[in-house]
Amino acid sequence: MTLDLTLTKRSFLTLAAPLLLAAVLSPDAQAQAATSVRLGFFPNLTHAPALVGLQRGTFQKAFGAAKLDAKEFVSGTTLTEAFAAGQIDIAYIGPGPAINAAGRGMPVQFIAGASEAGAVLVARKDSTIKSYKDLGGKNVAVPSLGNTQDISLRHILNENALKSKTDGGTVLITPIAPADIVAAFAAKRVDATLVPEPWGAVLEAQGHRIIGNEKTVWRGGNYPTTVVIVNTKFAQANPQLVAAFLKAHTEAVAFLTKSPAAAQAAVNAQLFKLTGAKVDPRVMQRAFARTRFTTALDLEALKEYSALNVEAGYARTAPDLSQFLKK
Repeated sequence: MTLDLTLTKRSFLTLAAPLLLAAVLSPDAQAQAATSVRLGFFPNLTHAPALVGLQRGTFQKAFGAAKLDAKEFVSGTTLTEAFAAGQIDIAYIGPGPAINAAGRGMPVQFIAGASEAGAVLVARKDSTIKSYKDLGGKNVAVPSLGNTQDISLRHILNENALKSKTDGGTVLITPIAPADIVAAFAAKRVDATLVPEPWGAVLEAQGHRIIGNEKTVWRGGNYPTTVVIVNTKFAQANPQLVAAFLKAHTEAVAFLTKSPAAAQAAVNAQLFKLTGAKVDPRVMQRAFARTRFTTALDLEALKEYSALNVEAGYARTAPDLSQFLKK
């Protein structure tokens, strides 16, 4: 199923008022001591700190008596809506939706980085696509409209003198959840996809072609793919829980970088629980090699991403992100 992106973009830009109102009025968003921590994340390798933290019990151990309530999402768009409605306290999310949330006045604070690079552009093996320029007239999937990969794809199209159909060009952009992209390729529903790992490596193992690796997608691979945000009111009311989360997040990132074999097994086990898909260990290893894990936030990269967000038409202006970063 495809979406009318013109309408979707208009809806995206006019969504600010009701979402912000929900964030302000929701009783869950009011400052109060929490007995639970509601954590949002996606079932992708780029959210691996969340996956290993859940698999190893790192977060719950850090929170002590406060209960961990982890919620899985398929896209930054749906997670942002839950965040605005006061249903999520802390979230792993792509920089695109996070920047949009900040630009719309949601009570959001960037508190850590999580992953960099880790997304590839894959063409179906029986398609004629060999390079970015061949995407003209094709159907290309992204996890969701307005998400990090969608914004990156629109920049790639712009650099190659191409446009999406709804912007007057020939490229049809179709939102498909990453865990469903393998089935979409098998059914020939799309010709290509810009998708986070490990789903790119899974497609590659099936013989599909990578036409843009993690380094050619943007900025030589030096860009954030996942960051961590917190509701500012939750952070003000629960500084100990936020500190405990950051400690657990740092431990998860250290585990990913210092014990890659064990980390790959933990990620695989958690992905199987969430999606029912078990990734071949050699494929997971390849996906890991294209993804970096970090706790650092690159403000300059986020600023450039914010400009791409405006270029893509998902925001009218770029917010001053420095005021949203954890001091």
